[in-house]
Amino acid sequence: MSLIGMPDNKTAQRVISFNYILKDSAGKLLDQSGTEPLVFLEGSSQILPNLESQIVGMLIGTKKTIKLKAVEAYGDLDPEMMFEVPRKELEHLPLELGSMLQMNMGEQTQVVRIANVSEDSVTLDGNHPLAGVDLEFEIEMIDTRAATADEVTHGHAHGRGGHQH
Repeated sequence: MSLIGMPDNKTAQRVISFNYILKDSAGKLLDQSGTEPLVFLEGSSQILPNLESQIVGMLIGTKKTIKLKAVEAYGDLDPEMMFEVPRKELEHLPLELGSMLQMNMGEQTQVVRIANVSEDSVTLDGNHPLAGVDLEFEIEMIDTRAATADEVTHGHAHGRGGHQH
């Protein structure tokens, strides 16, 4: 038996739309959804798993504050993700503290942040910019709907109302 518009399986995925305000534990604004809600395909690893697990049960129109410790969000700072390179290897680049660089590491590309610049070396940080930060999300549930077969196949939502052309 299935409800009209709902697939006949227990793992039916939904497209979830929500507004959010993201702050750190000191109350500093880090990000917000803006004029359009954030839309994601449930179970597709598009948002933090610990955030998703608390959002999926919300009813449309409800609001909730969700607090995540750093380890539940982007993880603690990993000192092994920080490394120094001789400044002369990067002399062709503008070396501004906090700037992001893409490093080619064999077959992978790693995004790193310039954490320190000295006379002889540059410290690069490969941690996520929010690693080590406790987060607080103010969530407002806007909408949920059954995911289309295309969305499930593609692994992402195609917007609030379905595929956008």
